Amino acid sequence: MSDLTDRYLAAWNATDPTTRKAAVEDAFTAEITYVDPLVDVFGHDQLEATIAAVQGQFRGFVFTLLDEPDSHHDVVRFRWGLGPAGGEPLVEGFDVATLDGRRIATVTGFLDKVPA
Repeated sequence: MSDLTDRYLAAWNATDPTTRKAAVEDAFTAEITYVDPLVDVFGHDQLEATIAAVQGQFRGFVFTLLDEPDSHHDVVRFRWGLGPAGGEPLVEGFDVATLDGRRIATVTGFLDKVPA
């Protein structure tokens, strides 16, 4: 599952729009559904816009994996952090993703730690 989470994080960390588009297409199906407490989006374009908005709000921050992913069948869950490179995460959460082959088809995200 590390390949999957690596590709997932690469998409969320890609700041160049062209690189981000390629990373999203590599990690997620065209019909990706992504929901968390703040967004409910469908497809590559909406997910890319969501990622760009998060990057705009947290300039210079990066997503990192906090623990090893846990998976069975076509489902994987993993914890992530968002913060300065090499620093403590300001935001933490976990995502549950379902797979369609080697790409992610759905993501349900939860926020565990958010700034005031």
